Amino acid sequence: MLEIAEFIDPTPSPLWKLAQQAGVNIAVGGLPPEDLLQGGKPWELGPLTRMKDRYEQGGFRLAVIEARPPLNRAKRALPGRDAEIDTVCELLTNMGKLGIPVWCYEWMTDFNWVRTNLATPSRGGSVVTSFDYADLSSEPTEFGSISETELWDNLGYFLERVLPVAEKAGVKLSMHPDDPPMSPLRGVGRIMRSIDNYQRLIDLKPSAANTITLCQGNFTLMTDDLPGVIHKFADKITFVHFRDVRGTPQKFEETWHDAGKTDMLACMKAYRDIGFSGVLRPDHVPTVTGDSNENAGYSSFGRLYAIGYIRGLREAVYAS
Repeated sequence: MLEIAEFIDPTPSPLWKLAQQAGVNIAVGGLPPEDLLQGGKPWELGPLTRMKDRYEQGGFRLAVIEARPPLNRAKRALPGRDAEIDTVCELLTNMGKLGIPVWCYEWMTDFNWVRTNLATPSRGGSVVTSFDYADLSSEPTEFGSISETELWDNLGYFLERVLPVAEKAGVKLSMHPDDPPMSPLRGVGRIMRSIDNYQRLIDLKPSAANTITLCQGNFTLMTDDLPGVIHKFADKITFVHFRDVRGTPQKFEETWHDAGKTDMLACMKAYRDIGFSGVLRPDHVPTVTGDSNENAGYSSFGRLYAIGYIRGLREAVYAS
């Protein structure tokens, strides 16, 4: 059976207790914060060990690291890329030593997920994040444009280096999609944006360690048959972001888990049918009355609704 987790920042906060009160004791974590480094680097064994110990002392099992050392030079094949890749290899090796099985990474260059509004009105006065390509700046990044061909070449170089290390460590590389899944943005190509491109990723470097983060909010913008895609990539899905949106890649908004374009019950059934036993977490929740929108998409109170909704779906699907 799949396991429900939450993104728990390595620095203790009230969310630690809220998550446990909602029945979640599995953490998707970041990299060690400054107070755990003690002169080391976030990918070194000492800081990672101290971070894992902190989660465990707080009542959580650390199952996924969803944070990356600097990788923009590697993505763009700039001088210094091999040093960046070396840090990833060290991270993976140390994750293996600590028994942390999944590293969620992405191949978005210069910037990560993009929204043009962080407070779009939603149900009952809640607010969500949204994206409208018409409102996006066309100003190029400081690094200039880069083609999809270059990104594929650079990804191939990266995987050639890191996959043998991941295999030896027993850690899965789990590729997160581009958010939004469209290309280009501000002249920057984006390649993890379609079902065909995900198949290309799998075929690029065949390996048991070359796997997928199925972020439903992005994948549902790539297909009208998300349960079918779950079946298609069955043995390659190692991590799931269980969320939903409404719209198209060019213009969409986040939604409550029960109010988007996706049949969430059918998705939960698909995970059951493929025997997915990994970690699933809610993501990008609405900000509700009484909570802060300072970290848009990650309000603590909104997560409680999401966790309860997912627990209910899981119970119904697996009971049947």
